[in-house]
Amino acid sequence: MRIDVLTLFPEMFEGVFGASILGKARERGIVTLNTVNFRAFSGNKHQTVDDTPYGGGGGMVLKPEPIFAAVEHVLSARPAGETGRPRIILMCPQGEPFTQQKAAELARESHLIFICGHYEGFDERIREHLATDEISIGDYVLTGGELPAMVVIDAVVRLLPGVLGNERSAAADSFSDGLLEHPHYTRPPVFRGWAVPEVLLSGHHAEIEKWRRRQSLERTFLRRPDLLDKANLTAEEREWLEQKRREAAGMSDVRREPGAD
Repeated sequence: MRIDVLTLFPEMFEGVFGASILGKARERGIVTLNTVNFRAFSGNKHQTVDDTPYGGGGGMVLKPEPIFAAVEHVLSARPAGETGRPRIILMCPQGEPFTQQKAAELARESHLIFICGHYEGFDERIREHLATDEISIGDYVLTGGELPAMVVIDAVVRLLPGVLGNERSAAADSFSDGLLEHPHYTRPPVFRGWAVPEVLLSGHHAEIEKWRRRQSLERTFLRRPDLLDKANLTAEEREWLEQKRREAAGMSDVRREPGAD
């Protein structure tokens, strides 16, 4: 995979792209990570990339010319034989909420281009005529798109074949199957009186998998019940969840009774 990031602050990516999983993936040639300072494509002697918005209002708006020119430069530098339009991703608070499923979708691409905004926002023509995707990492606003781009890139690259030491790790991650991941334990078997669940020490793999699945269901029910509506569940699991909901509703009713402790 090749990833190009259009940014006014390429130095922000130096440590992230050179360290940990991303750094190792880069060293192995699994992914090529590049930054492009789109200020170099401003086309004016002051290297201005923003201007006041038409119609008035506060803040400055990123101009279309430098960003279009930077993307065209990236496309012109593609290796011979590379065809097809890459995904051009606008990091934007108005974008589609980023999910594990979106990360998996992007991991199937061969070329991604990220555009990191600043100031009040983008000229709308960038959104309408250049970007293929708009992504948000949450319902809040940051000073720029660099940190969100790093988050998305990390989530995508770790899904590429050969990046993680154990290919099963990504498959078992929270959200990969619509549920939160089950608890993990390691040595020692007893720490300060807290013991590892016996089933994990049993060596009975079928029972271990059953326990892990039930723990994922229960953890999701308690922490992110909204995820359960879209999760791929068996009839038995849905029946178990209904029982848990009835139990929770019953406890809530008891708490509301006058004079109840």
